[in-house]
Amino acid sequence: MTEEALQALFAEFGVVRSLKMAKDMFSGDCRGFAVIEMEGHEARAAMSALDGQTVDGSALRVGPDRGPRGGKRKGRRR
Repeated sequence: MTEEALQALFAEFGVVRSLKMAKDMFSGDCRGFAVIEMEGHEARAAMSALDGQTVDGSALRVGPDRGPRGGKRKGRRR
């Protein structure tokens, strides 16, 4: 999927503030995921509608950002 197609898909639910598609540094091909920023209510509508849908033969998994490394935090335990 191209960035333009992904932008258009999510734009059906509101304003896409930013879209960053992860790409392979050597081939330039998409690595299979992207980070999309939208307003909260618009993002929730997009997640609800698009999660599990099939686009171009591939199932989409759409969910909230878990932060770096799956949401695990580094730090000392007290």
